[in-house]
Amino acid sequence: MQTFESLGVKKELIKALKENNILTPTPIQEKTISTLLKFKTDFVGQAQTGTGKTAAYCIPLIESIDPKTEKVQALIIAPTRELCQQIAKQLFKYTKYTEKIFIEKITGGVPLNLQIENLKRPTHVIVATPGRLLELINKNIISLDTVNTVVIDEADEIITMGFKQDLDAILNVTNQKAFTWMISATYPDDLHTMVKKYLSKDYKKVHIDGGNMLNNNILHQYFICPKEEKKDFILDFICSHSKVKGIIFLRTQHQVDALAAFLEEQGILAGVMHGELAQRDREKALRMFRTNKIKVLVATDISSRGLDVEDIAYVIHENVPEKVETYVHRSGRTARGNRKGIAMSFVAPEELGALKKIQSMLNLKFNKVE
Repeated sequence: MQTFESLGVKKELIKALKENNILTPTPIQEKTISTLLKFKTDFVGQAQTGTGKTAAYCIPLIESIDPKTEKVQALIIAPTRELCQQIAKQLFKYTKYTEKIFIEKITGGVPLNLQIENLKRPTHVIVATPGRLLELINKNIISLDTVNTVVIDEADEIITMGFKQDLDAILNVTNQKAFTWMISATYPDDLHTMVKKYLSKDYKKVHIDGGNMLNNNILHQYFICPKEEKKDFILDFICSHSKVKGIIFLRTQHQVDALAAFLEEQGILAGVMHGELAQRDREKALRMFRTNKIKVLVATDISSRGLDVEDIAYVIHENVPEKVETYVHRSGRTARGNRKGIAMSFVAPEELGALKKIQSMLNLKFNKVE
């Protein structure tokens, strides 16, 4: 097994990684770092959720930055505010002992004028959601002419969430000599099309095959019940897992608010995460969840995109997702960092066909709970 030192990672970075309990590289980290430190190239990195993909690309990205050049040298695009915040925090931690690298986070939910002021400071790396970034580009506030590397994190989800047009517009005004790295848990046809469009023919690819797209430490279960009784059985499940943390995923914001209100009536305080919440409220809910002030988070799929809380013991699917990729990203919030976890689906009889389709496409075994 390789070490970060044998991969050629600088000692200042290794020191920061150790402080963050990243002691030995995971398979995706080992292969990605060795590839990107050796080759200046377009790149695709694919691995299961929870395997350390963010650190895998952040380490070589940091190594590529020249701190003495006060220009934007790298752009990281991610689908949600929470993921951008998480990436920016990790970059800040990893660069603790390096020469100062300035990182700017650009997302919605923050006053535009404040971001414009912040961008007047020296900036080496921008971490951004597509919508707000494109808004600042169109206002001529941000120029991407000096960018050497573009990272598209959760590339599959950027497409699923409808950002493909924004992404096209951003890449069209980015330095055409920049290298593009696409990071993803799944590899749907739309992503393959985007790779063919934007990456050179000789791009490098690292694919860590764990047997399927999901962590093998996840136990997949399902329980059949009428749709109108789901909330009662979800309550029973939460009560029987009251000492651990979990996330409940629902399809719409209205459903999230309704279930959270029902749980509160039953004496269970649950955080809420969906796109209509103010940014400060989303951050507050996530902070309370991370610090164990609440044990349950009720969310739309916005929280399945890259949310990294290590001790989530279970994920509940209130509905069977329409897309396999959605099941992968939701379930991938549990069993992170070599832990075990449960992905529990509450299935109405009319949803059984959709569940069997997911089971077949992912080659998973689902255990029926009686």
